[in-house]
Amino acid sequence: MASVSAYRSGHEVRTVAVIGCGLIGGMWAAFFLHRGLDVRAWDPAPDGEERLAAFVEAGLSDLDAVGPSGCERGRLIWCATIAEAVEGADYVQENAPEKLPLKQSLLAEIDAAVPTDVVIGSSTSSFPASQLQAECANPERVIVAHPFNPPHLVPLVELVAGEKGSPAAVDAAYAFFEAIGKVPVRVAREAVGHLANRMSSALWREAVNIVAEGIASVEDVDRAIRFGPGLRWAVEGPHMLYHLGGGEGGLEAYLDHLGPAQEARWATLGTPRLDAETKRKLVEGMQAEVAGRAMGELTQRRDRLLIALLRLMAEDEAGADKKAGRGAQ
Repeated sequence: MASVSAYRSGHEVRTVAVIGCGLIGGMWAAFFLHRGLDVRAWDPAPDGEERLAAFVEAGLSDLDAVGPSGCERGRLIWCATIAEAVEGADYVQENAPEKLPLKQSLLAEIDAAVPTDVVIGSSTSSFPASQLQAECANPERVIVAHPFNPPHLVPLVELVAGEKGSPAAVDAAYAFFEAIGKVPVRVAREAVGHLANRMSSALWREAVNIVAEGIASVEDVDRAIRFGPGLRWAVEGPHMLYHLGGGEGGLEAYLDHLGPAQEARWATLGTPRLDAETKRKLVEGMQAEVAGRAMGELTQRRDRLLIALLRLMAEDEAGADKKAGRGAQ
């Protein structure tokens, strides 16, 4: 397998091909442009160019609200074919719908068209990397690079090599995403749903179970997370929070003293089915929580609060850097 130096990474990436320009691809394009990268885009939809322009305009507006990137905005180039879009690309981000045969065929076509030192990342939310690589002649450079929605605002990118993927390709992608302000994580062993979606699914499973069992309403479940653990999760991850919960003894003290109680709670968690009655309770509960608000209004509210949180986190990081003497040289 190739070494990391064999792949274009970090600041070597100046042009990105975005293949598939729906919501995810469109917001990827906005983020790349905001970070000063040129974007060559392709989508099969007849109105793909106009739709992409709308996504990019909205995404750039959000990103400008978060703060300046310090870069001159990149150029957006609409392309008529996949071959044209990947020409001259230093990195490729594929964002086709979650249909495995479609993604396999598309990735194989991309793989055949770009130099072997270019990493190809897929935005898949669930497919293992090894399945995506199945039809590629150079599977070692085809990896999962999964963003969290909305991808232009949420920093996380999950990187998975899979059975045939090269760790060096993941390293190169890691360096690239870190250089443009994303927060990449390596998923050491592929699993359906990768990392963050698996944890999100585990939480929602119990949220559904609570509603199905009549323990609490849809709205009260959401309120409990928003104004309880959700606030802490925006600051630290679950392991660190339990470490802090252990006091001076940290995680070891927590496990020694409260581990049995935690196991007892785990034993009571449910495994609900999304049958007709459960779906009815969820949908009716959500209608009550939405209270007539339009989807656009809800989305704008989510993004407005995310922007405010990101600005606060950036200010905190800048303050920490200044205190530690890590400011610009």
